[in-house]
Amino acid sequence: MSQQQPQERTRLTVSQARELAEAVVRKMDYSAEDSAVIAEHIIDAALCGYEYSGLPKLLDAIESKRNLRPRTPMKVIKETPVSIVFEGGNNIGMLAIQRLGEAVQAKALVSGFAIGGVQNSWMSGRGAHYVEKLVNHDLVVIHTVSSQSYVAPLGGIESILGTNPLTIGLPTANGPLIFDMGTSAIMYTDLTLRERRGEKLPEGVAIDVHGNPTQDPTAAREGALLPFAGHKGFGLALMMHAMGLLTGAGTTADKNNGHLIIAFKPDLMYSAEQYKEDVSALITRIKTSKRAPGVDEIRIPSERSFKERARNLKEGLEFDTAVFNRLREFAGV
Repeated sequence: MSQQQPQERTRLTVSQARELAEAVVRKMDYSAEDSAVIAEHIIDAALCGYEYSGLPKLLDAIESKRNLRPRTPMKVIKETPVSIVFEGGNNIGMLAIQRLGEAVQAKALVSGFAIGGVQNSWMSGRGAHYVEKLVNHDLVVIHTVSSQSYVAPLGGIESILGTNPLTIGLPTANGPLIFDMGTSAIMYTDLTLRERRGEKLPEGVAIDVHGNPTQDPTAAREGALLPFAGHKGFGLALMMHAMGLLTGAGTTADKNNGHLIIAFKPDLMYSAEQYKEDVSALITRIKTSKRAPGVDEIRIPSERSFKERARNLKEGLEFDTAVFNRLREFAGV
């Protein structure tokens, strides 16, 4: 692995970053409308403090073998009043799951409950982005992903499972509460950004092709990532992958991306307004509870992301200059 060098940084306004993202996606032969949807996802990830899921993710998309394959419009392959399954047409997941979320939301708001999935798409991006949109309509949401094989099962050395994120979103009296986690010890997009930067991986997150621990991103990419938290992470990764099979995604290397969204109204169970108040009260109890020595604040899931978004909307976004230059070159701007 090359010696790590100081990284030059470029600061952009949010509108400049969005314009660049849209130009890149249009160069990938997506329509202006679809490019705007994908760019919104990329920029929101950056705003929320996830740089590796921001502009650098577009480099991963450009370099993906899936990007070179033909695309077709998404189509419904099965539908009931409370369910829908899409064939994703090899469209990037940031577009396919956005469309899935819109369809599930519409059904859930009418019927109180809905479930939907999409197969044959890739690179889903940040699950909290889709979930937040539905939670803003006072829906309880669960989003699962079975993704490309990057992760070895516990005790194995071959990548079989995906990073397989799980996202849960709840409405509260003070806005969405969202928990978003990958089931791998490090996200693959984080690995590729570290590889571009010549940075080492943290210890204990990956193995090489021989099963030896490695901090070299290139060796890890050729080997496998590990589940987080041992058997617990492996169990969650397996269950997320199995949930993805509900979409008909399959398990072969070319057909293993399955994205599932479940959404329902709280008032199927309980007063929606009272539920929101109760969740807010629970959060307040946690945040005002006694803290360990040296702890200034007990932080709630999604709290940091929302604060980062508010700050970055005012201050703009900062990216690696090398990433910025490569994207400009690709887009011809």
